[in-house]
Parts: sequence; structure tokens; C-alpha cells
Amino acid sequence: DAGSSVEEVEFNWDEYLEDTGATAAPHGSFKHVDTSLQNGFAPGMKLEVAVKSDQNTYWVATIITTCGQLLLLRYDGYGEDRKADFWCDIMTADLHPIGWCEQNKKILKVPEGIKDKIPDQEEFLQRVLKGACSAPANLLEGLHRGKNPLDLIAPGSRLELQNVRDSLEAWIVNVVENVGGRLKLRYEGLEDSDKFDQWMFYLDPFLHQVGWAAQHGYSLQPPLAIRSLKSEADWQEILKKVKKEEEESSVPTDVFKDKPVIGVHSFSEGMKLEAVDPMAPFVISPATVLKVYNEKYFMVEIDDLRPERTTSQSYICHVNSAGIFPVQWSLKNGLHLSPPPGYPGQDFDWADYLKQCGAEAAPQSCFPSLTSDHGFKENMKLEAVNPVDPEEVCIATVTKLKDSCLWLQLEGSKKPIPDCIVSVESMNIFPVGWCETNGYQLRPPRKAIVNKQKKIAVVQPEKQILSSRTVHDGLKNQELNSSDSVVINGKYCCPKIYFNHRCFSGPYLNKGRIAELPQSVGPGNCVLVLKEVLTLLINAAYKPSRVLRELQLDEEAAWHGHGETLKAKYKGKSYRATVEVVRTADRVADFCRKTCIKLECCPNLFGPQMVLDKCSENCSVLTKTKYTHYYGKRKNKRIGRPPGGHSNLEVAMKKPNKRRKRRKHFFVHKKKRSSTSVDNTPAGSPQGSGGEEEDDQDEVDEESLTEDSTSEHQDELLEESEVSEKKSLSSSPTQSELSHSLAQDRDKRKRKLRTFSFSDDENKPPSPKDIKVEVAEKLQLDSNPLEWSVADVVRFLKSTDCAPLARIFLDQEIDGQALLLLTLPTVQECMDLKLGPAIKLCHHIERVKLAFYQQFAN
Repeated sequence: DAGSSVEEVEFNWDEYLEDTGATAAPHGSFKHVDTSLQNGFAPGMKLEVAVKSDQNTYWVATIITTCGQLLLLRYDGYGEDRKADFWCDIMTADLHPIGWCEQNKKILKVPEGIKDKIPDQEEFLQRVLKGACSAPANLLEGLHRGKNPLDLIAPGSRLELQNVRDSLEAWIVNVVENVGGRLKLRYEGLEDSDKFDQWMFYLDPFLHQVGWAAQHGYSLQPPLAIRSLKSEADWQEILKKVKKEEEESSVPTDVFKDKPVIGVHSFSEGMKLEAVDPMAPFVISPATVLKVYNEKYFMVEIDDLRPERTTSQSYICHVNSAGIFPVQWSLKNGLHLSPPPGYPGQDFDWADYLKQCGAEAAPQSCFPSLTSDHGFKENMKLEAVNPVDPEEVCIATVTKLKDSCLWLQLEGSKKPIPDCIVSVESMNIFPVGWCETNGYQLRPPRKAIVNKQKKIAVVQPEKQILSSRTVHDGLKNQELNSSDSVVINGKYCCPKIYFNHRCFSGPYLNKGRIAELPQSVGPGNCVLVLKEVLTLLINAAYKPSRVLRELQLDEEAAWHGHGETLKAKYKGKSYRATVEVVRTADRVADFCRKTCIKLECCPNLFGPQMVLDKCSENCSVLTKTKYTHYYGKRKNKRIGRPPGGHSNLEVAMKKPNKRRKRRKHFFVHKKKRSSTSVDNTPAGSPQGSGGEEEDDQDEVDEESLTEDSTSEHQDELLEESEVSEKKSLSSSPTQSELSHSLAQDRDKRKRKLRTFSFSDDENKPPSPKDIKVEVAEKLQLDSNPLEWSVADVVRFLKSTDCAPLARIFLDQEIDGQALLLLTLPTVQECMDLKLGPAIKLCHHIERVKLAFYQQFAN
């Protein structure tokens, strides 16, 4: 607006979601977008591929996954072994349908890597090709080779559009623009006028290839709205012209193979129902089935009782049309039903209305079952077409959900409109980032969100443009930041990422939360899809800040991808870190696998390959106690409690929270660990598996990640720590042995929260010459060692002459039960102690065991 003092800023979804505290609707909820990214190839299809080591020979390969014009292939014979999987470009690779070699006298020869596995080539080929599905020849050869179906609907292409007022008629339309499958259509004959242009997604049931009307017995007639603009002779001339140019401008039938199939309806004329007018989808009103055309189509009219009405709101429907509901649907769902104009009184009653009209309600059996598993939730954000002005795609917020309907509040539209009602399967809604990916203008919010007051510990500086990353030969030397979403020949289109819930989730990720994740995310822009996947994983962690730290970009690592800032919330604090994600589809599979290994879970937990039956990593045999052996980062053995039990270590070992200084840098990298420090705790320690907390790790998280938290919450945490500390002291092992140290600690707690501090010297085991084993007096315990926490064990050791070894017990989380199981061989092997210190330590452990048997064993 003129005179506005709000500065125009470039809209950024990430910043907007952060400012509003909202989440994006999952990519998997937009099925039409998912379908539009398919290229006609499907996992499991087979084809003949040139062998890399010998270009004159070929071998059968199976498609593992697809991404735009890229295919991930595996030569038949490798079975479940993925080590030889390779990506290839349909446009440049030597790929052919099954049978091509035989027809063209080419040699099929087993690759060297699997020669010993296939003794009889002929028998093997007969077996693997029996009942196999070959990749379509037209997608591998000819003009359509490697093209996404959407690429075939180019400007100038012709289609047939059914008349929304009379479904038995259709007319030819020209594609003016194709935006990610959303087509701007202009009626044939109106080349110079855009007054009657329409926007429609290419999978719309009313849109067809040229020739459809003739095949199905429908007439080709221009709609009434434009029929008077030309004479009948002119329209016939236009039809002749179209038939002559049909081959040049027609769109292949294959493009529409995924279009929803229209079923048979059971509506009759005169039936009453509730409906939403698609031209103004803001209210639900009583409606009537005005006309039945055939078994597939019928006309619905919004009821209007005014005698002076001159126009009617009617439109064509089919059995799967959105926005038609049984009588009383609004009442059952607590929604307002708008009475027909001219209805006497304000309180509408269906029983009286049906009696007054002498009509019957359409039975429930006329309506299909409603979709419930859609993934949308209230307050989620998405992008949606403005029904009043279809040129506009706006930011939308889900304000209400009922069955398969969404109520969307559109932001930034030129004219404010009420919440519009759409189906969860509507082709006029899109995931966050869709406009950006397809180069279309998204209407930003009407007012920029500026100077929003936040109580945070850091101030975020302006977004930095990271150093130049060359991501494509055609984009060399260009700066790309997180707002770039370049899609070139499908190279940047990420394949669908599956969450394989059966796979081993490792120590970081909560199995229950992983099970609640959507089955898949994407396909779509690589950066956006992978960012959504990582955000879901962080939120599914026992300790999100710790997972974020593991994913954080190492400042010493070579830069190969694209930096994205991710957030994690934990214990009332917010953490940020820069995470590297890949930008190109051919690196997605490797990125997912390496990320899984970072998180110490099964390498197949998430990635572009769906685990149907049995995981190729055989991860089902793993238990929480075996994960370090298979996927752990450190070789040190651990002898602490198995995952699952709760430890008092958190409160007893907690270091005082200090108000942190404001940080200046947005991108903060991991701190280097001192080479002298002892760190035997794997990133996925048992606390991660069972839900226990480890506060010394909290400190590392705070140091290595940018933290946002309120000072009030820090004070609360400090008070909670003091209360918990007092509770944990009550279960100390021997009050008589620790009375002196506790008295000193009470004085210290008056000034600050008591902490255990272990110097590097304490980590060093005593030298053999210092060892002097003495027979101590009989030990009397004030509490059962089976109930000791890790903190209790540490306190006991600090009261003995083995105090320097307490750090090892703390690092390895050895509680009372674990302590009683320790033996001399175990101590030597797992703690890497020499014989002398190990004997000295075991002497004190035996004293505890003896006291346990005498005092508590019965």
C-alpha cells in the first residue's frame, strides 16, 4: 500500500515458518504432485544396459529407484547386494528394453563382478526374465526418450476440456503455460483473448487428450459462454484446422495414465444433499441433483428459493467430486449449514425442508468413503490457489479439518476472502516450496513480520550466502543460496524418501516416534525434501539437540553440498546448527545411508529404497546392546546399564546453568575435542535408547550449537537441579563414609550448585608402585547397592583410594547393578586397566558385594 512504512522483503519460507511457529504440511500429502514427478519408469522394471567395463556387451539390470531422468540400476545377479548400484542418465546412457540385444545381434554377457555367481547364463536369464516387466521402449528411444510426462505438455499443445455446465460436451484448449503440471488453458479460437482462460492441473478428470470426445461419443462444441463470439462456420473451420495439425500438437495418451478413474454413481434427479460451490467454496449449502447425464456424470445446483433469481449456481459432478456430502453431514460435524437464500427463518431443519420440497435425501451409499489418512493437521502451512483469482497462489494455513475437507485461510491475496473449503485430494493445493521450485510467483503475506519481540539468547544476523558451489555444468560460477531451487532435467528432483519403520532405529531415535512418521516424503526439490526428512528425524529423537549436533557440518570436512540451518528444541531451549545436504538426485541415496550411519541406526532406516519384507542389512537381529558393535562410532566397550532404566545421573552431575552471552554467528561449527580428554561415551549411548538424559552432553550441545532460550527458564532449571540434588543425596551409599565431604558440599551449595569435577590427573590410573592394598574394615551400607544410581557409585568410589577411577564409571554409566556384576577380567578388558589398579578396584567392589550379601541378599 502507498505510504506503508513496512519495508518490502523477499519472502522466505524457512524464516516465515520460524516466525509463525508453524510447520509445513508433509510432501506425501500431495499425491498429484507426487504423480507429476514420475517419469514412466518404476522400481522393478528391467532393461538391457551396456556393461561399463566392456561397452560392446550388455546385461540385464533392474531399476531400484527413479528421479527425473536419472535411474538407479543394479545388474541382475547381485541380489540384495547394493555395492554395485549405479546411477545413469536416460538421455546419455546406453539403455534399451528387454529383447533389444536379440533383435539387434548384440551380446548379453555376465559382468565380471558376478561371473562366479552365474554358472549358466541362459538358465539364469530365463529365470529372472520370466514374468518380468520391461521398461517401456518409447521412454528409452525416440522423441520422448528421457522426458518427464510433464515435459510433453508444452505451450502450444492441444487438449480437450469437458464443459463444466454440460459434461456431454467438450472443446479444444491450447496450453498457454505449464507450471509444474498446472496448466493455463485457452479455448481454441480465442488466441487473442485471455478473458476466458482457465487454470487446471493436468490430472484433472475433466481434461483429456485430443480425440477423447469422439472416442467416447461426446460432441465437440464450444461452451455457451464463447459460442456467440464466432459464427458456426468459423467454429467448424477451427475444427478442421485442429484435425490437420493434430499430430504436431497432440499430447501422448501416456501422460494421462495416472489420471483418477471416474466410477459409476447412483444419484437420481431431485435428490437433496449438502454441497460446496466450487466457484465460491466458502460455505456449505443445501443442493439438489438437477440432472443425471449418464452413469458417470450428474449436475448439482445450489438451492435458491428466491422467486426473482435469474441465474443458477450449477456444476457437473461425478461420484468422487469433492464438496458434496450427505444430508446432516454439517450437523454431525458441528459445522454451520448456510440456509438457501429465501428460506424463511434462521434455523434450518433438514426434515422440514425435505417435507416442504417433497424431496428425498441422497442415501449415504451414494457417497464414497472418506479419506482419513492424509497427513494434514491444523495450523500446517501449504500453498493454495485462490478460488476467486486462480492466477494467484497464496500462502495457506489449515484452520480446520473435518473428514476429508480442509478449511484454508489464504494470506496475501489481493482481496481478503473467507476461509475456503477444499478436499485433501484437491489439485489446487501444493506443498511448501512448490512455487519456488517451479518458478512461479507465490503471493507473500500482506504485511511483513518485522521487529517481533523474542526472549532469546542469540540474535540472528542476516543470512549468509555460502561460498560458491558448482552444481551443474550450466550453472558454473553462480552463487546459490537456500532460496535457489533450480530444476534442470530432473537432476535436482529428489526421489521419494521412505521411512522403513521395521529397521533398527538405533540409540538416538525413539522407536515410537519413528513409527509415527509418514511412510515417505517427496519427491520434490532435493534441498527441501532432505531438509524435511532431517527435521522429522530430529523431532523423533530422544534428545533432539544431540541428534542435531551429530548432523552438524564439521568445519574441517570437505564441502560437497549445500548448507541448511536446522533447529532442535529440547528442555525448553532451542538449538540451531548448519547441516550439509546434497543438491543433486544422484547423491541422495549415499547421503541417506551416511546419515543413518552417523545416527548409528540401520543404514536402510530412511532412503530412496523401501524395505518391503526383510532388510538387506539384517538389522532385525540387533538389540539395543549390540548397536555399537555394528554401527557405533567408537571402539571402546561399555559396561553400563542396558538401555531403558532411569538414572539419577542427570540431576546429581548437573553443572550450573549460566546465562550465555549473545552469539554473533549464525553458523556455528562443532568444537574440537581435546585429544587428552576421556570420552568413552558413544554418541548413541544407552541413554539415547531408553530415554535417559546425559547432562554432560547437554553442556557440549550448548557449546557446539547456537542456543536460543529464555533467562527465566534457565533460572527454573537451576532451581529444579538444586531440588533434585537434595533428593539424590538421600540415597547415598554410606552416610558414615561420606559425612565429611557432604558437610563441605553444603557450604559450597550456598554459593552455587555442587558439581563433580574430575581433572585429567584423576583419569590416570595409579602407577603400580603407588598401589598398596590394605585389608579394610567391614563395610556397612546404608542403602541397597542394587538401587544405586551412577551418581551413587561415583560417590562411593570418591570415598575410597580409587577416586581417580571414578571418571571411568561416570563415562560408562555404571550403576549399582552393573557394579555388582564386575569381575577382575571384565574390569581389565573393559576399562583398559593394568593388573595392579584393577586388583585394587576389585577389592572395593568385593567389599560392596560382601556387604550386599550380608545385609540385603535375604
